[in-house]
Amino acid sequence: MNDSNRVRVRFAPSPTGYLHIGGARTVLFNWLLARKHGGTFILRIEDTDRTRHVEDSVRKILDDLRWLGMNWDEGPEAGGESGPYYQSHRLDIYKTHLERILESGAAYYSMETREQLEAMRKAAKREKRNVTYVRPSPLPTVEEGRKARDVGHPVVVRLKMPNEDITVRDDILGEVTLAADQLEDFVIQKSDGFPTYHFACVVDDALMKVTHVLRGQEHLMNTPKHIAIQRALGFSTPRYAHLPVIFNMDGSKMSKRDKEKAIKKGLQPPEIDVHDFRAAGYLPEAVLNFLSLLGWSPGDDLEQFDLDRLTSMFTIERVGKTNARFDREKLLAFNTDWSARLPDARLLEAFKDYLSINPELPQSLRQADDALLSQVLDACRGFRTFADILTKAGFLFVDNEAIQYDPKAVKKVLAKNDNAGYDMLRALQPKLESIADWSAVSLEELVHTICEEKECKMGQVAQPIRVAVSGSTISPSIGVTLTLLGRDCTLARIKRCLSESM
Repeated sequence: MNDSNRVRVRFAPSPTGYLHIGGARTVLFNWLLARKHGGTFILRIEDTDRTRHVEDSVRKILDDLRWLGMNWDEGPEAGGESGPYYQSHRLDIYKTHLERILESGAAYYSMETREQLEAMRKAAKREKRNVTYVRPSPLPTVEEGRKARDVGHPVVVRLKMPNEDITVRDDILGEVTLAADQLEDFVIQKSDGFPTYHFACVVDDALMKVTHVLRGQEHLMNTPKHIAIQRALGFSTPRYAHLPVIFNMDGSKMSKRDKEKAIKKGLQPPEIDVHDFRAAGYLPEAVLNFLSLLGWSPGDDLEQFDLDRLTSMFTIERVGKTNARFDREKLLAFNTDWSARLPDARLLEAFKDYLSINPELPQSLRQADDALLSQVLDACRGFRTFADILTKAGFLFVDNEAIQYDPKAVKKVLAKNDNAGYDMLRALQPKLESIADWSAVSLEELVHTICEEKECKMGQVAQPIRVAVSGSTISPSIGVTLTLLGRDCTLARIKRCLSESM
């Protein structure tokens, strides 16, 4: 592939918050196509809609992309020959092309007020016809439009749609044709002087030499509009591929509103944005692996692969047409597998990232050194997400007096059979005080010795200790638990537990 037809793709988010997980799938497929063909992946920020702009969103999106490992070749902070990469910094460029399209007669000033447009809509409904904009006749001249704008009239610019069908040649869906009677003149510059998404997108794609546009199927009906603008400006049309929509397992569309609905019902909100999955303790390797299978298949029943292998296998031809379902249980299974097979150093790095973005976690855990964190990870092997580590070992990083005893655990383990668990703790206390070698091996041996002496099962010894030091029946193996906790804390917690039984 020579430089003249080298693949150039882009991802162009609007800064309205964190990156949606569906947007991450779009990023991934664009990134894979660029990497597969030695091309260029461009990041462009579409920030011309100031009513939807959320402060600090760009930083959040960049952080999400970096966490996923989706580095960009051109764009914010990376630079490039096609910048600026913020649409709000490209207004003079859009203005030049708007003037050109107006002078050519392919677009015109439209000066209807909101009241007039509303009257058009009502008339169409009364006459039981499609609600479409009716092109004025005669059209205002360019000079009339500019004068009206200068005196403060709400003037927009509309593209004059050709009276012909427009066919989208899609690399996934095939040919999709929109009939001429379904195409109305649409706004390409708003009354505030900012270009609409449609116009800015087309101009940027052309000037940035984008060769392939991969985006969700929800954009399919925008594409005929974009082709019309391209033709009016004399731009070439890139190759389009519209990706399957991602739905929840119940068939509803994954939306940021799902979180709002859950919160109103008092439920735990589902993860929707990339940041949600990061904060919940998922690994980017697992998330990317899972996302790659939402609409794409490598064949041969393959499911788990890293980015290098995924890049070598990826082709648009294997992207399907049918909508994808976001199976959270499958993602959790993927994350469990990735957690088990990642190298220790990489797992530690990911765990530290998880701790860094969750300020509500115990400070002693967030500030623990690498050696201790590695021990905790090893002790909790088999976890599904990093959040499970807090469930299993979070008590290690809580003050002794802050341990909360689960009433069910106390009843089942300590108070049952006439306080048998408490009695076991009293018998164990002096032995733990006197043990010389406070190591996992020695502590496990002590527990086994007591089991033999008292002719009881392992759980009858280990579980009372576990509840006393953790407050629940869940912890790593008892020897590792006590080693990580240390002699002083172990004895202090057992003493406190026994005092509360009196």
